[in-house]
Amino acid sequence: MKDIEKSIQILREKISKAAAKSGRTEKDVLLIGVTKKVDLDRIKIAYGLGIKDFGENYVQEAKKKIESFEKKATWHMIGHIQTNKIKYLPRLFDYIHSVDRWEVVEILNKFEKKMKVLFEINIAQEKTKQGAGPDDIRKILEKIGTLKNIEPVGLMTMAPYVENPQEVRWVFGRLRELRDELNREFGLNMKELSMGMSNDFEVAIEEGATMVRIGTAIFGERI
Repeated sequence: MKDIEKSIQILREKISKAAAKSGRTEKDVLLIGVTKKVDLDRIKIAYGLGIKDFGENYVQEAKKKIESFEKKATWHMIGHIQTNKIKYLPRLFDYIHSVDRWEVVEILNKFEKKMKVLFEINIAQEKTKQGAGPDDIRKILEKIGTLKNIEPVGLMTMAPYVENPQEVRWVFGRLRELRDELNREFGLNMKELSMGMSNDFEVAIEEGATMVRIGTAIFGERI
């Protein structure tokens, strides 16, 4: 518990400093604890220390945890969405960060729950990463008004892993610019930018991140 407590304390200090550089405060940045391969006991410790939002990558793993978690938390789907698992998402998650194709929102819309979605964009065009291109998202947004149960709230990206996060600052800046462009083009009010992980979240916040997805820096290396 002490390790997690110390880690969260250090994280919040870093988030506060990074937010100040972009004219904001720590309250403007949502800290999402990424709980992939993290056991329920450690998640409960983090919850007791003030982390109320958690991100999961895999539906089957998330399902077991969420159904066993007695506290009121907000759950975020941040992993690649498999078509055959979409039916589980409305019941388990409050936010879907990784929408990258029309098929996903079309199926989600069939469930009687308003879903907050973010569109995953592969800004760096890495072949090993998921995510759509900007024009693919434009094609979705052209039709999004026909889906009454889908609420577009922002964009998400993963930057390439580098030793020096300054090298990927442009990725985060470009996502911010793209969000603003799409808001203007389609008359939307998307506010969220889900970007920044354990190795690069400070730069992401300086570039406008409103949500950071942190796993290792809270829970340590996964086994």
